[in-house]
Amino acid sequence: MATSFDVDGMRVDRIIEGQYPFIAAQDFLAGLTDQMLAEARGWMQAMGALDARDWLVMCMQSYVIRTPHHTILVDSCVGNDKQRPNRPFWHLKTDDTYMQALAVAGLAVEDIDYVMCTHLHVDHVGWNTRLVDGRWVPTFPNARYLFADQEYAYWEAENAKKTVYPFADSVLPIVEAGRHELVSSSLVLNDHIRLLPTPGHTLDHYAVAIGRGRDAAVITGDLIHSPIQARHTGLSMKGDFDRVQSAATRHAFLERYCDTDTQCCTAHFPSPSRMRVRRWEDGFRCEPVTG
Repeated sequence: MATSFDVDGMRVDRIIEGQYPFIAAQDFLAGLTDQMLAEARGWMQAMGALDARDWLVMCMQSYVIRTPHHTILVDSCVGNDKQRPNRPFWHLKTDDTYMQALAVAGLAVEDIDYVMCTHLHVDHVGWNTRLVDGRWVPTFPNARYLFADQEYAYWEAENAKKTVYPFADSVLPIVEAGRHELVSSSLVLNDHIRLLPTPGHTLDHYAVAIGRGRDAAVITGDLIHSPIQARHTGLSMKGDFDRVQSAATRHAFLERYCDTDTQCCTAHFPSPSRMRVRRWEDGFRCEPVTG
C-alpha cells in the first residue's frame, strides 16, 4: 500500500507507527447499538475497519507535507519510552518502526520545520519528544511546534491538578526548550496550509487543510475515528470532551466536503486512510482513495 501521494503538487507521506485491532466497537463509541453494528459489520469488515471480534481496526500515523515553503509533520503518534500503563502495547515502547518510516520517506528529524498537533492526546504527541540521557528533548530539533492556545491552556490546568503524563513528557519539554508556539485553531500558516477549528473531541481540536486557494485535502485529526461515524454522525467516542459538539462538528465537516474532490486524510482509519465523502441516505460514506 502506497504511503505517499500528491496534493496540489505537494508530496504528502503517511508515517505509520502501527495498525491493529484497538478496542471493541461498542466499548469505544457511545450509542452504538447492536442493530447499527450488525448493519455495518459487512462493509466495515470489507474496509478492514472491523475485525471478526467486532474490534475497531485503527492506524496510528503522522502525515508529513512538503510545501514549497516548509516541511510540516501533523501529529506525532505514540512515541517510545513513555509511561502508558493503561495501554500495554504503548507502554515503554522501544521499537524503531516510526523512525524507519521517516527514513523510508527520505526524511531525517532535522528536516521538519513545523510540528502541528491537532490536539494534545497521548497518541498525537508522543514523538514530540524522545529520551536522551534521561531527559525528554524535542525529537525534531529545528521545528516549531504549534499548539492550539485554548487546548494548551486546558491541559496545562489539568496537569497542575494532577500529572497528565502525555502533557508532562511530550508537551512541557517542548515549551521548556522554547520550541513551541501557541496559535489560534483558525491560523492561516501560508498560502498552502490552514488550520480549521473542529472542537468536540477536545476543547480546541483543529484539522489541517492543504491546497492553494482550495481544500484539496484535509487532515482530520480525531474529529472522526472510524468509518461507521460517517454513516451515523451522532456516534461519538466515549472519551470525547463534548460528545454533542463532537457530533455536530463531524456532521458539519462531512457535509462541507460531501461530493467534492477533497481528500480526507484520517488519523485512525486503516490503510489507505484517505477518503472522499459521499452521501448515504441521512449520513455519509467514506470512499477509499488508493491512487
